Amino acid sequence: MNRGSRNSGHRDAHGRRGGVNLPALRGHNEALLLDLLRGAGPAGLGRAELAARTGLTPQAVSKITARLGADGLVAEAGRAASTGGKPPTLLRLVPDARHAVGVHLDRDALRAVRVDLAARVVADSGGPLEFAAGPEAAVEAVVRAVSRLGDPYGPPLLGVGVAAPGPLDHRAGVMGRVTGFPSWKGFPLRGVLEGRLGLPVLLDKDTNAGAAAAAGAWLRATWPDAGSAADVAAMAAGAGAAAGDGLAGGGPHTCVYLHVGTGLGAGLWLGDGVYRGARSAAGEFGHQVLLLDGPPCRCGARGCVEVLCLEAVARGDLPGAARIVGEAAANLVALLDVDRVLLGGRVVASAPDVFVAGVGAVLAARALDPARPVVALAGAGVAEGAAEMALTSLFGREG
Repeated sequence: MNRGSRNSGHRDAHGRRGGVNLPALRGHNEALLLDLLRGAGPAGLGRAELAARTGLTPQAVSKITARLGADGLVAEAGRAASTGGKPPTLLRLVPDARHAVGVHLDRDALRAVRVDLAARVVADSGGPLEFAAGPEAAVEAVVRAVSRLGDPYGPPLLGVGVAAPGPLDHRAGVMGRVTGFPSWKGFPLRGVLEGRLGLPVLLDKDTNAGAAAAAGAWLRATWPDAGSAADVAAMAAGAGAAAGDGLAGGGPHTCVYLHVGTGLGAGLWLGDGVYRGARSAAGEFGHQVLLLDGPPCRCGARGCVEVLCLEAVARGDLPGAARIVGEAAANLVALLDVDRVLLGGRVVASAPDVFVAGVGAVLAARALDPARPVVALAGAGVAEGAAEMALTSLFGREG
């Protein structure tokens, strides 16, 4: 199938994407229908509803779903209740028709997952990684992980999403000057991995992948029948605007994901997707200075939130570490006015209640508005977010 178009299409008054009745946009329309069927889950949708939601003609929907069925991506899900005539046939996405792999390259470990089209993890693998050993060693580790997760008799892999420490150039697929690891600067990680794996590869910062996974998990839980995470966010924003409060049904359309692990970083979900900035450098949360003339940070500055937090973790003061993260989070909330703060990473996972309570207490104390953001745990991990990135081409989204 043609997946060349990633155009998100026009949106209706509710923020939903619409189809286009032009043969040149066949790939876009297929992706649009797959996205809707993915959001509908096992219950599926009828052709008439698909046509109504997309603005495509019933004839176009029938032709497209027939092609998708021939490719094994769509199957019948039974029949809907009759409204007087023949009960309409419902269609559903076939989750096992294709898989994708997500890889989280951390500074001392690698985790990889294989997911189906519903983003469910069907296999995982992990192990130690010496990021300081340089790009070549990491490439070999990724190749081995993808090989371990591969199934020669299983569904084809759409691609591989790789989440790595920043800074990096998401568009070019090239690593930047990762703090403390100068040998990575300028390494074309995406291109090298595509050559080794023979698959499409998407590269992004670990915090961006975490933001996509965390925001998607929360938004889908809040709007279970609305489609993909980006569609849910757009609907929440549109409905909220109509109500005049920016939110709909309690669902956020902006959030920040804070990752506390071997380093600190933030992923920003603003509006209807991850915000990366003009140079893919947004979210360097860990290197805001909280203490002038404080301890030196590996970035070269002094008193950064990262060095203060990790020093507290090293001496076993997790409540203190949570308060430090909370102070930095309060700065971010005051600047961006987000609806939700989602926490993840191995340090948070070691004491989730401590971090949720500690960050929440600081935000409450520093809140300038009674309607302060909710603090919660992220509902999915970085590797899962990286895998979601690799699924984007099928569902018509940017990675």
